[in-house]
Amino acid sequence: MVELSEDILYDCIIVGGGPAGLTAGLYCARAKLNTLLFEKGTLGGQIAITDLVENYPGFPEGISGKELTQRFKQQAERFGLKILRREVSKVERVGTEIFVHLRTGELLRSKTLILTPGSTPRRLGVPGEEEFINRGVSYCATCDGALFDGVPIAVVGGGDSATQESLFLTRFASNVYLIHRREQLRAQKHLQEKVLAHPKITFIPNKVVEEIRGGDFVEGLKLRDTKTGELSELAVEGVFIFIGLEPNTGFLKGSVKLDDKGYIVTDERMRTSMDGVFAAGDCRSGATGQVAVAVGEGCIAAIEAEKYIEANF
Repeated sequence: MVELSEDILYDCIIVGGGPAGLTAGLYCARAKLNTLLFEKGTLGGQIAITDLVENYPGFPEGISGKELTQRFKQQAERFGLKILRREVSKVERVGTEIFVHLRTGELLRSKTLILTPGSTPRRLGVPGEEEFINRGVSYCATCDGALFDGVPIAVVGGGDSATQESLFLTRFASNVYLIHRREQLRAQKHLQEKVLAHPKITFIPNKVVEEIRGGDFVEGLKLRDTKTGELSELAVEGVFIFIGLEPNTGFLKGSVKLDDKGYIVTDERMRTSMDGVFAAGDCRSGATGQVAVAVGEGCIAAIEAEKYIEANF
């Protein structure tokens, strides 16, 4: 059990336990910095609920997101990283120190702060979406795919996540309808080829979801053609939504500089607008959404934090 104390001036506090945060934690702990990592949700973030990661170096056969997360965690903890399940509600700079406020009321002090809160799935914002969450609407194929064994489902989106999860969902669903607002998918070419060739997947281009309908559970979608405006119905028993991500940066408003979409603005050394505060991963302005990039940025942030401590304390 890790004891938190306002009397301790920590070397580094990390907010967020995705690939960027866990990498930063590994580097900080290995440098013998007294480091805490806070994660309010699922350790590993989006990668933890990804079925198969095929483009992370060192795993030629691919690796499940869950296993990759566990490996990150075990390696960081081996060097002494302390990981706690807490939510950070506010950060501020007071003199030479960073004050980190927890939702539970604790106030912690640190020499440096690394922000890696990641992002969460973007909502469609259509009638029926909120109503049918956990009753047919999902944002996680690996979490909920098995619930739709032998029934038709829809996947909304056109990027890498939508195509990868469509392929995963063919293990369970009788049919997968991949709905995209444009003529062509945006995913990597090899993923597009796999999806378009799969006998269980039907690609529906130039359509957007206008409404999610049902009774106790999802029963179908109302679609609108983006070219003609024509409305149509699609009978499905589930809908998986993969249309991008929103940064988890609400607690940072008024502290560090954010761009117009809420992402944290940094320079190439991961430095934010607040001295001693760094950011990395999917929360950062210009983020690519790739694990390898998040890991690299987490490494840079940790190295820069160590340099900052050496220069200022």
